[in-house]
Formats: sequence, structure tokens, C-alpha cells
Amino acid sequence: MPSKTNIHHIALVVENIQDALTFWRDGLGLELKEVKDLPEEGARVTFLPVGDCAIELVEPTSEDSGIARFLKKRGAGMHHVCFEVEDIEEIQEKLKVQGFRLINETVQIGENGRKYLFIHPESTNGVLVELYEQ
Repeated sequence: MPSKTNIHHIALVVENIQDALTFWRDGLGLELKEVKDLPEEGARVTFLPVGDCAIELVEPTSEDSGIARFLKKRGAGMHHVCFEVEDIEEIQEKLKVQGFRLINETVQIGENGRKYLFIHPESTNGVLVELYEQ
């Protein structure tokens, strides 16, 4: 990966964002950004900044979403680590050539226009990794 790689966020799957905020916001005092619905993902999310990165709380809004399946199978907890990178297509090609399993065969574009990509946990020793282009 390029030398300018930062952790963007650590995502935690929760059953209910409002309930989870009793610890993250009320207990630790982290500032709540907006709670946003992502219907295409079947999820609701919020970010709580911590230094140069954030904690992302992810709540399923659809029983057939990937987040709901994750929650049912593994319970609440860490879902993925997201790294900010400079050139996502370059990294995607490098990972493909090296035989790493990607969840997204093509770079995805989120509602905010940000490019992102997920790397399958089978290729990362059990951790789902997301890449965001800066």
C-alpha cells in the first residue's frame, strides 16, 4: 500500500444505534455525527470521530441485509477496519494479482461519491477490510 495510508474508521455492528450510544456518546463522551439511513445497504450508520479516525456504528434495517446476517451469525461487535488510501484502483489491481479475494470485483462508489472496496476476511486472517480513496 502507498505510504500515506490511514485508518479511516472501525465499524461496529450493533442491534440498535440509540442503545449503543449510551456507551459511545454518553459514557465516553464521543461526539455524534448524523445518523444516516443507507437503504441500498439495508443499514443505518453513524460516525463518532476519535482523533483522525472514527468509530462507525452500523445497525441493520433489513432482515436480509449483509449486516443483519452478520449480526445473526456473529452477534454485535467489530465488523471491519477501513483504511484511507490514495489510489484505490492501483491497490485493487495489486491485490488481485497477488491472489487476494475481493468482495467487490469493481470499485464501488458510495452516496457521497467516495470510492470504496472490501477485501474478504479469508484473505486477511479473519478481518473484513474496507478501503476508501482519500
